[in-house]
Amino acid sequence: MPDDQQPDRTPEGPAAAAPGGSERAWGPRTGSSPTGAGKARRRRRALRTGALGLAALVLAGGGGAGYLYYRLNANIHSVDIDGALGGHRPAKLGNGSMDILVLGSDSRSGKNSGYGHDSGTARSDTAMIVHLNKGHTSASVVSIPRDTLISRPACDKPGGGTVPAVQRAMFNTAYEVGGPVCAVKTVESLTGLRMDHYIEVDFTGFKDLVDALDGVPLSTSQAINDPKSHLVLAAGTHTLNGEQALGLVRTRHGVADGSDLARIQLQQAFMKALMNRVSGLGVFTSPTKLFAVADTATSAVTTDTGLGSVNKLMGLAESVRNLNSADVHMVTLPVRYAPSDPNRVQPIDAQAAMVWAALKADKPIPAAATKGSAGATAGAGHVVGGTKAG
Repeated sequence: MPDDQQPDRTPEGPAAAAPGGSERAWGPRTGSSPTGAGKARRRRRALRTGALGLAALVLAGGGGAGYLYYRLNANIHSVDIDGALGGHRPAKLGNGSMDILVLGSDSRSGKNSGYGHDSGTARSDTAMIVHLNKGHTSASVVSIPRDTLISRPACDKPGGGTVPAVQRAMFNTAYEVGGPVCAVKTVESLTGLRMDHYIEVDFTGFKDLVDALDGVPLSTSQAINDPKSHLVLAAGTHTLNGEQALGLVRTRHGVADGSDLARIQLQQAFMKALMNRVSGLGVFTSPTKLFAVADTATSAVTTDTGLGSVNKLMGLAESVRNLNSADVHMVTLPVRYAPSDPNRVQPIDAQAAMVWAALKADKPIPAAATKGSAGATAGAGHVVGGTKAG
């Protein structure tokens, strides 16, 4: 079972500077007495020159913006999930809320080869359903443990052919056998909810995104030393770089009971710290930082075609720009350890149904839904916490 550019600085177009100078250069000649007419002429000349300079800036900026738009658009890789699944899906809720499946892939191909070897396939290492309420003023996030035993529906293989349905399959095999389309189909079968969008990020993309944010501040209440994820952290406050952040969200053996459920709690704590970082850096108010993050983010993710453009991604980002970590409630799918295999978990059906019903009704997930769940008692929730440092 798998353990688990800095972007190019695009030079902007030359900006024509409006002429100006010291008071001496613009002031009256020695011995002359400025008249009202002279002052008016100088004001008109300065305004005309300033307007020409402003026009040049707008034109240069517009051309640069066009280039940057095409560059960012070219970064995005998308999958036509709607086209692949057709009409055999849960109906859209139509209540103004939105459900997004966010997956972290454990692929070791290409740039990810430094994290081990795989057989040419990848599984979903992390899975979260992000439910944005009507108005996008709050969110509920449900993590699905990768080792959860579920009924996986029949799925088409990306290269052709069909994989038959399986009654007791690990959740993360859906991505392995059928890619993003099968992952979405499996989640929709499990939850009865339509996934409005899909976002996927791999190891390298995640690491690059953290580095584009100049790291993520986070505190640890105890030391973490996990040789398998190459993470060594003393207790205290740190600003994690991309490699360290990746180690944190992958670590199992260095925290709590070493289970995937404990690791999910670390991932949830890190996601809140990441939100605080984005807010603290003022990404949306700094064009330079916004481009750096956008360049990295669009290169890092695979989306459904509904988010497969800069305009659509930025529209989603803009809609949640005022969402902070206090507005996000994170839980783990209610599960118990499987009697047939203590290394696997299975949903607690009645409590899981409460979770999906709350999302469908666009209401908060009730505390009773996760009471007694193995995912709520894994013991890693107190180990890490975000900081408000910018």
